[in-house]
Amino acid sequence: MRGLVVTPIPVDEPAVEIVERKGVGHPDSLCDGLAEGLSRVLCHTYRERYGQILHHNVDKALLCAGRAVPAFGGGRVETPIDIYLAGRATSELGGQTIPLADLAVDAAERWLGQTLRALDPRRHVRIHPVLRPGSMAMQDLFSRAEALANDTSIGVGYAPLSRLETLVLALDRAIADRRPVTAWGEDLKVMAVRMGEAVELTLSCAMIDRTLSGVDDYRAATAALEDLALEVARNAGFEACNVAVNAADRPKSLYLTVTGTSAESADDGQVGRGNRINGLITPSRPMSLEAAAGKNPVTHVGKIYNVACAEIAQEIVDAFPQVVSAQCVMVSRIGRPISEPALVELKIAAYHTGAATGLRHQFEGIVDAALARLPARTDDFVSGRIGLF
Repeated sequence: MRGLVVTPIPVDEPAVEIVERKGVGHPDSLCDGLAEGLSRVLCHTYRERYGQILHHNVDKALLCAGRAVPAFGGGRVETPIDIYLAGRATSELGGQTIPLADLAVDAAERWLGQTLRALDPRRHVRIHPVLRPGSMAMQDLFSRAEALANDTSIGVGYAPLSRLETLVLALDRAIADRRPVTAWGEDLKVMAVRMGEAVELTLSCAMIDRTLSGVDDYRAATAALEDLALEVARNAGFEACNVAVNAADRPKSLYLTVTGTSAESADDGQVGRGNRINGLITPSRPMSLEAAAGKNPVTHVGKIYNVACAEIAQEIVDAFPQVVSAQCVMVSRIGRPISEPALVELKIAAYHTGAATGLRHQFEGIVDAALARLPARTDDFVSGRIGLF
């Protein structure tokens, strides 16, 4: 393809690695989930009414923490969480008006109810939809027969995941599996630091007050979380691992919550401040600052290209044993077909010198095939089969 650059990079694993994940109940993740949930609802509604997805970008969400008084055995939320869902969405076509505000509130309450088991969306949250039509220029660009990029943006992806990245995701899944029968809330944050083979795991987990009768129960819950983290780390091959759970706890100040999320009183949230599309925050890796959640899945390259880049990198690693790792960076230009990026750079770490550039033709075929598939990926976004945070 025109505009493809292949760059060799070193194979060596870095001596120091930092990986972070914000769990599904973290205020930033809540904003991501609400924005993407609203986009999916709009896609379904537009298709049901008009047979096609209409222009929208609802990737601006802000969560303002409420006020709560947690207590062992059950506390109370005194001031609800305020969530503002903002963005651009088509509200009228052919004389028919779409009730955007009602759709946004219903979608948000449903998603929150499914995500946070100790939160009552109607009592503990106030939803403020601020949705307006996009500009005529953006609507016109979206309506053309061929999908045209509605932004000049950057997509980034890499493969494979490192051992530490795999550990962080495995730990999040292990905690989620046991969460329903524990006091562990959905607001989980994992910070992993590797120096050589030694790993430090710092976990912050909101504990649900009504499930605990006192300090001893709380300590047992944090100890169980520490034991699980050590077990997952050993299974990942890290024998030298230290774990700290709720490290800021003091005798009169514990991470106790009514709803299982710090959003009830301590922490605000915003779309795009949390995990990238692979579910991780990885400062040692190439990253895009794009907020993928909430962008439309038809023309917004800030969403589509990040997923495409990750898939291209993974396909290259899977196809060529001599390739140790791959990175893909893709740049769009507004108004051009999404299948014709302005630039694609592949950074290839290979065992043999010259393999990166020697395989250029095969790499080009993988990139071209991935770009050709982009229009068909819309359904994967709408159905939720593609994770974004």
